[in-house]
Amino acid sequence: MMVIGQFNANTLTVSNAVESTLSEFEPLFAEQHIDFYAHLFKPADYIKTSVHNLSSHLLLGGLFVVIILYLFLYNLRTAFISAIAIPLSLISAILVLLELKINLNIMVLGGLAIALGEVVDDAIIDTENIFRRLRENRLLANPEPSHQIVYQASMEVRSSVVYASFIVALVFVPLLTLEGVAGRLFAPLGYSYILAILMSLLVALSLTPALCYVLLSKDIQLTGTPPVIAYLNPLYTRLLKAISAHFKLIIIACLVFSLLAVMRFATLGHKFLPELREGHYIVHTTSIPGTSLQESIRQGIQVSAQFRQIEEIESVSQWAGRAERGADTYGSHYSEYEVRLKPLSGTEQQKVLQQLRDILSSFPGLLFEANTFLIERVDETISGYTSPVVVNIYGSDLNLLDKKAQQVAALMQTIPGATDIQLRSPPGTPLIQIQLNQEKLKFWGVPAAEVLQTIQAAYAGQIVGKQLQGNSSYNISVTLRPDLRQLPLSIEQLPVRTLAGKLINLGELVDIKHHAGRYNILHQNAQRRQSVTCNVVNRDMAAFMQELKTRVTESINFADNIYPEFTGAAVEQTQAKQKLILHALLASIGVLIFIYIAIQNLRHVAITLLNIPFSLIGGMIAVIIMDATLSIGSIIGFITLFGITVRNSIMLLSHYQYLVEQEAMPWNLATALKGAQERLPSILMTALVTALAMAPIAFNSDNPGLEIMGPMAAIIIGGLVSSTLLNLLLLPLMLLKYGKFKTAH
Repeated sequence: MMVIGQFNANTLTVSNAVESTLSEFEPLFAEQHIDFYAHLFKPADYIKTSVHNLSSHLLLGGLFVVIILYLFLYNLRTAFISAIAIPLSLISAILVLLELKINLNIMVLGGLAIALGEVVDDAIIDTENIFRRLRENRLLANPEPSHQIVYQASMEVRSSVVYASFIVALVFVPLLTLEGVAGRLFAPLGYSYILAILMSLLVALSLTPALCYVLLSKDIQLTGTPPVIAYLNPLYTRLLKAISAHFKLIIIACLVFSLLAVMRFATLGHKFLPELREGHYIVHTTSIPGTSLQESIRQGIQVSAQFRQIEEIESVSQWAGRAERGADTYGSHYSEYEVRLKPLSGTEQQKVLQQLRDILSSFPGLLFEANTFLIERVDETISGYTSPVVVNIYGSDLNLLDKKAQQVAALMQTIPGATDIQLRSPPGTPLIQIQLNQEKLKFWGVPAAEVLQTIQAAYAGQIVGKQLQGNSSYNISVTLRPDLRQLPLSIEQLPVRTLAGKLINLGELVDIKHHAGRYNILHQNAQRRQSVTCNVVNRDMAAFMQELKTRVTESINFADNIYPEFTGAAVEQTQAKQKLILHALLASIGVLIFIYIAIQNLRHVAITLLNIPFSLIGGMIAVIIMDATLSIGSIIGFITLFGITVRNSIMLLSHYQYLVEQEAMPWNLATALKGAQERLPSILMTALVTALAMAPIAFNSDNPGLEIMGPMAAIIIGGLVSSTLLNLLLLPLMLLKYGKFKTAH
């Protein structure tokens, strides 16, 4: 039995309601000795596991954030002021999402998880600056009023915080412009991330200064530098001076590494989505067209028995053919298996998938494909099939379509990486053709409708009466005996009544021939269609698709009235990637405008942008270490990384501007060192809290709920490491040599 939720129904709500209803039948099943297993496959299981994993990693990441805040600020009150931004920002974003009728699904939680380390950044910058200014004020002979210091310190960083937050949010806007399946998947992630960033900005502008005034202005020891900062500052100063002595050599080396990272980025493999670890696989098998339902079931029993020998498998179920009124048009040669796994890690699930494929390969003449439920639904939404690579061939001549499709399938088999190759409407289904002989019908005086009614009654059944039992009414139907239905020759001996009341054999009225046909004919846009599908393993899907297109075009000659169409997840991924990059480039115009408004200097804008390729170095190293392909999620990770990188650069640049233009300090090495030392805590803290908040997701990415966000988080962490190092070590010296600040008059 299969239960399907209605459109827009909540999967968890439907699943819980079905389970509750089925539990009421348990006494009846027990009374009638029926073994009912209700847990063959539930999509709700993956949702629950994913939400649990994401929630626990959110809490773990939040704990890391609090620890870093205390270590750097060395004050519980300042750590509390900064940390309070996390729940306030996330809860505010969730309330807005719920008001917009957006449910808290996995992608929404993923967006909040990615934003976890960033929602505290604005509060950190504000709190750290206020804390430092209050500490400096206490050391003065005549300290100014605390409320004035809090206001001035908050206003000192306010413009840079506002513009930097807008930039981080703006780089995510292209995600909201994606169309099709990619848009439906990733738009909720974008909405939740942007809302969380904007809510964190609101908290930093309103609540954070107020809390600083209430908790830090009185009855608190503000003298002394936190131990971590006191330890890092001398090391940082010596390191900056050492780098300044070899500045040109180091900058050239960084540029070379950046160029290599860009080149490596261009050669990365592509995939629409990473493997999803749902704890369940759907296996489709297709045998020779015309295979009887009994034979498919017999074969399924053998397949299921071998599946169950794998220790990691919890249950296996099979359904064959199609229901009488089913929506699918499968023949009796088709079977589908629900394979439920025991709780396993991502790597173990992948091993089980390979074992399933090995078992299926041992059955001669059996075509198959195996994948997870969600991946299949994505592929099916894109192309209509559960495979990521689809070649549709359009025309009017069925025989010619079959010929070309078989040529494409044969060519696919020669391309490395192709597996699970299938012809979707295979010819050769054995049929029995019954041709009415009009002369014999007239001779015997038998109406054609009588012949058709006889055949229908024999093989489909015909209701001839009703039987009443109490308050119930049951139809009485007649049909041919099951053993005779399996004998094609018995058709000739079906009795047909003439108008005179005589019974004669059907063979005296018709011509019966064995014929080869097909169980369905595919159509699309008023054209006949034949389709060939396959899966891709151990190879970049985009490269496979490109080779397939090239070889099909070069090797197979299509007539004028026949043409191929290449579709599937590989094509969708390429289109989504192109649109995402194009819209990101358009969004970069807005980013440049915000950078210029924040900095007011074109030369400094150019220097800021140099930090973007530096961040690519760490991101690429993360991709290589994780042996990942470039999915849509990975591209989003790079885009997010660029926004965070620009924010850190703006924070350092704006502070230099404040020192030179507001405090009238000369622009020299001493000022560059002083500004870098004063911004070291906030830049390090924001980078560390962002990285550590995402670390649990990145290092456990091959598990339910983390498959899409994991590579994204790893790229952000890797890029943050390289961009933060270069931001702290190279940017001050680059500004010293090539920057230009307006001195105060």
